[in-house]
Amino acid sequence: MSFVRLIFCVAGVYSMFLWWAIVQERLSVPFQSIDGESSDKFRSALFLGTCQSFLSSLSALIYILLRKKKSETLIQALGFHDKNSEEATTAAISNGKTHTHTHHTNGVMKAKSNTRFSSKALLLGYAQCATFITFAAPFGFAALSYISYPAMVLGKSCKLVPVMIMNVLLYRRKFAPHKYLVVLMVTIGITVFMGFGSDNQKPGSKKAASSSTNAASTPYASLIGAVYLLINLVLDGAINSSQDEMFSRYKISGQQMMLWINLMCTCISFILMALPLPSIPVLLPSGNGKSELVAAWTFIQQHPLVISPLIEFSITGALGQLFIFETLQHFGSLTLVTITLTRKMFTMLLSVVVYNHQLTPGQRLGAAIVFAGISVEAFVKRNDIHAKRVLQEREKAKLKSL
Repeated sequence: MSFVRLIFCVAGVYSMFLWWAIVQERLSVPFQSIDGESSDKFRSALFLGTCQSFLSSLSALIYILLRKKKSETLIQALGFHDKNSEEATTAAISNGKTHTHTHHTNGVMKAKSNTRFSSKALLLGYAQCATFITFAAPFGFAALSYISYPAMVLGKSCKLVPVMIMNVLLYRRKFAPHKYLVVLMVTIGITVFMGFGSDNQKPGSKKAASSSTNAASTPYASLIGAVYLLINLVLDGAINSSQDEMFSRYKISGQQMMLWINLMCTCISFILMALPLPSIPVLLPSGNGKSELVAAWTFIQQHPLVISPLIEFSITGALGQLFIFETLQHFGSLTLVTITLTRKMFTMLLSVVVYNHQLTPGQRLGAAIVFAGISVEAFVKRNDIHAKRVLQEREKAKLKSL
């Protein structure tokens, strides 16, 4: 059953996010104005994030309500109850040992609550992840103005590194030796890819020529893009490690986490967009006394061709997140990263075909090293799943023999 679930998650992540990636790249290039006299890029990453997070929270809520059990209250369905305590009490009753897990109050037997569970702490955890996501997305979107999409895709393949580092630094987790080999291979591969990039591959040439700005044609374009991408990766690492900790502590479902994190993302980003804040590079590029929301809406009115990719971006991102959080809940962040990394390989190939990117021999070598490392992780994970399945079958056979 776990293997079937894994295949289902992989298929969902691949289908939704391959489409999402193509649309994202389309959103990074200029759109022609309605009068046909000029063209400009859509720069409001916060508006993009708000549209996607709103649809994601809505789809998660619909999923939760459809899957809600009749015996559950709405509060329980939304994830604000102590599932750890419930499981402990149920196990104790079934073993005839309720006295070790319960206490009496006025003659009524009640289960002891898990002292680790706290609705306030859970909400703070959601808020922490939402804040990281809100600030991470604009840096990833801004990087596309300075580096090519294949370079960004491969750079995102280094996500294994910050995820492992943040897990070690924040939660003192340890990993199997092969994972460090994978991280080393991915790091070497991305270094080779970035080092052997040609000028024709960068947005500063063909891609920037069609743009109304010359930011990507500066000598430091690749460096600026790499810095933005690094910030995005570090924040992503903090997000994934925090989500792992919340899953293990509170026993919430992936869709419950998806609902609350995206709802908070929508609130945070909408407030930032609605306020007439000064211009902030990357986060609020329109600024200067007018709200980001007004600037984004004005752009849409003047460039209606952006509407279709905006809708596609939001819908595919929302549906894709259902599969992302399902994977995260049942298989953990490192398995999720492995799935998304292999998806990035196909994203890169699709981007090269659709948008005619040219890769140098050195870049092909770097990509090969990265995906060789990913293959090691996938192979070991497959063996682990098989070994666990064999162990479970043996345990079942022993129970039947008893």
